[in-house]
Amino acid sequence: MEKIIILKAEPSDAPDFLEIYRFYVENTAVTFEYEVPSAVEFERRVRATLEKYPYLKAVSGGRIIGYAYAGPLKGRAAYDWSAEVSIYVDRNSHRCGAGRALYSALERILRRMNVTNMYAIITAPSSDAVALIPPDSPEFHAALGFSKVAELHECGYKFRRWFNVIYMEKIIGSHTDSNPDFIGFPAIDYQNELQYN
Repeated sequence: MEKIIILKAEPSDAPDFLEIYRFYVENTAVTFEYEVPSAVEFERRVRATLEKYPYLKAVSGGRIIGYAYAGPLKGRAAYDWSAEVSIYVDRNSHRCGAGRALYSALERILRRMNVTNMYAIITAPSSDAVALIPPDSPEFHAALGFSKVAELHECGYKFRRWFNVIYMEKIIGSHTDSNPDFIGFPAIDYQNELQYN
């Protein structure tokens, strides 16, 4: 695999992202969407995320092999210092370092935005449905410093099976009574945070 480069995503990347995401919608319970969204809808999602949060892509050999983004944990102002993060890597590009590179850059950017808590919400099998989710997602997040803080039982239903959902948390900033204000992604200089070693 050629060198992995992390870049800011653009709405025009939506078709490439959608091709990666399509596999997960149609074949897994990694996402609870039932139908693959249209390219227009996916472009809208990218554009909407970039209004406040980072949306990144991993490129190798001139091809997009993964993407990651952050979003609000909840829609209330008091949650601004907490962000939910999501990542999707092309199914043929797993274990090449793209996931770690994307999350590392995303974390550095979120720190610049004064975010203190990152949350990953991960599907887990409730019974015989383990084949429908990658079994190593919790381990991948744990290796990056996330800890399991909650598990919701049989709260998602897809492919006629029930799934649990795990909440994993990573504290990336300090919590004080005078925390600095949250800064939206468009207002920060993020270029140096995209470098990956």
